[in-house]
Amino acid sequence: MRESINPPLTPSCNPFQKKKGWFQRKEMLGINLLRLATYIIIACALFIFSDIFIKGVPTLVKSEAPFINTEFFTESPQILTVWHDSAGNEYSMTQEKHDIWVIENPTIEVIDIHNYTASGGGILGPLLGTALLVTICMAIALFIGVSAAIYLSEYCGTGKLMSLIRLAILNLAGVPSIVYALFGWGVFCYMAPNYVTEISDRSLFAFSIGGGYISFEGWEQSLLAGGCTLAIMVLPVIITACEESLRAVPKGFREAAFALGATRWQTIRTAVLPYALPGVLTASVLGITRVAGETAPIMLTAAASDKSKLPTEVLADEGFWSFLTQSVQALPFHIYTLAKFPDSEYVKPMQYGSILVFLLLVMGFSLISMVLRSRIRKRNKW
Repeated sequence: MRESINPPLTPSCNPFQKKKGWFQRKEMLGINLLRLATYIIIACALFIFSDIFIKGVPTLVKSEAPFINTEFFTESPQILTVWHDSAGNEYSMTQEKHDIWVIENPTIEVIDIHNYTASGGGILGPLLGTALLVTICMAIALFIGVSAAIYLSEYCGTGKLMSLIRLAILNLAGVPSIVYALFGWGVFCYMAPNYVTEISDRSLFAFSIGGGYISFEGWEQSLLAGGCTLAIMVLPVIITACEESLRAVPKGFREAAFALGATRWQTIRTAVLPYALPGVLTASVLGITRVAGETAPIMLTAAASDKSKLPTEVLADEGFWSFLTQSVQALPFHIYTLAKFPDSEYVKPMQYGSILVFLLLVMGFSLISMVLRSRIRKRNKW
């Protein structure tokens, strides 16, 4: 039998085997660098979250039943007082309890006393204030943002003016929060119209109506001013995300609705918005997570470091307008206040407990958004 001229192929001389040249090695080096960067980011995030979790959990839980530190969620922040007696024993309690203790123990000498702002009590006031600010902000921003996105996506054309408007919206999304804070402080705190019985000295102008005046003197630092400032700040994000969601709906849905005789608004309401709802939910969560963590706008337009009454108590005692024009405590500003004492062991439990609660809130919003998005997509498939 005649032997084959060509020798049998071996793995080393396989013509289809990919040769490792300089370009292939350079590509593998780039992939490994990207992989390393990804792992470093994940490791840093895990380290930060685990550190906050380990140091914050002891503040939220107790060793005895009911195992949850209910006082942390049912009390407002208070001044923490730390002192020693003549025997060297250390005491730590809120200032209110300290005053009672001094009255009940007049024979014990109090020495080396220190006060720490907002380091005692709990976070009920900041939690309520943050929830109210986010609620007002999203109620305004979602209505205006979704409406603007519908107009830009479904009604307006693609001319130069619309391109400039879209570019302006994208640029506004990158403006620092302190700029929005100064804008809200100047417009809503000192220029917004207000119905009053007496005109303030800082009023720009006023005119009489009924038994009072419409005076452009602003709402001062208040819940309404803070909510409007946050709404303006988050509007570019919501408009951009909602517009992309609306554009992602196939044009065939619109054409089918028009073929059946539907008007443009009926088409948008029945054939476009239901399928764009997951994207709208995503935009809402992006907006909530951003405004809930902002400090500068809240600090300049709404926040109070100390508040004797809860917002709900003001609503019950003084009415709805006083409720909207009151200053409130907020969780980001509360954390900022605690950050002034970075090296104090007496402040760290409140610091890490507040940060952990804030992270859990953000994670909870994201989880709710993911579940709702998944259910809506399963129900509305195309």
